[in-house]
Amino acid sequence: MTISIHPANERGTANFGWLNSKHSFSFGQYYDPNQMGFGNLRVINEDKVEPGKGFGTHGHRDMEIISVVLEGSLEHKDSIGNGSIIRPGEVQRMSAGTGILHSEYNASNTDRVHFLQIWILPEEKGLQPSYEQKVFTEDEKQGKLRLVGSRDGREGSVKIHQDADLYLTLLGNGEEVKHQIANGRSLWVQVARGKVLLKDRTLSTGDGAAISQEQSIAIAGISDVAEVLVFDLKN
Repeated sequence: MTISIHPANERGTANFGWLNSKHSFSFGQYYDPNQMGFGNLRVINEDKVEPGKGFGTHGHRDMEIISVVLEGSLEHKDSIGNGSIIRPGEVQRMSAGTGILHSEYNASNTDRVHFLQIWILPEEKGLQPSYEQKVFTEDEKQGKLRLVGSRDGREGSVKIHQDADLYLTLLGNGEEVKHQIANGRSLWVQVARGKVLLKDRTLSTGDGAAISQEQSIAIAGISDVAEVLVFDLKN
């Protein structure tokens, strides 16, 4: 197995007072030529937004943008008429395609919102902008890898316009999940919270790991609660 660890404390940072952001890959003013993404996975940002604050209207194009809220609530509005609030347990996918304007705000005036925003390059440019949001319960993820995003939207997952599968899992201490890796594919594992054991390597909150040249992996929880994202990507 080839495992390359990207420690949490080596991520890029941006702190604007209202926003504290950590960048797993090059983003904004953070540039590292060795961290430009992993396969078609281009961005994993861990954002904490203060109450009542947020990102004003701004544009995107030709990108699959996935939001996963860990704590609090995130209000989303866009130029194709969608408006919603994303809460823990929900996954939102927005395909920017030919171009979309949107805003994201902390929906609470009292509590901070903590979320992950993920960008995946689409398999083709010029797609029709679209949007999708689904709920995945804790029971679906506890001790199991729950598919939450996929190219074909199978198993009730949101549809990603790329040959990419995204899984979420919740692991208690001693719980373990296993995943088979098909030929020609690699994994990126991102720990959203807690601690896990990946082979003989301990990963903690904010750590990422690139995994290649392996047929399967096992991830074991070694804290009371761990939340982990697993990206299964074509090479």
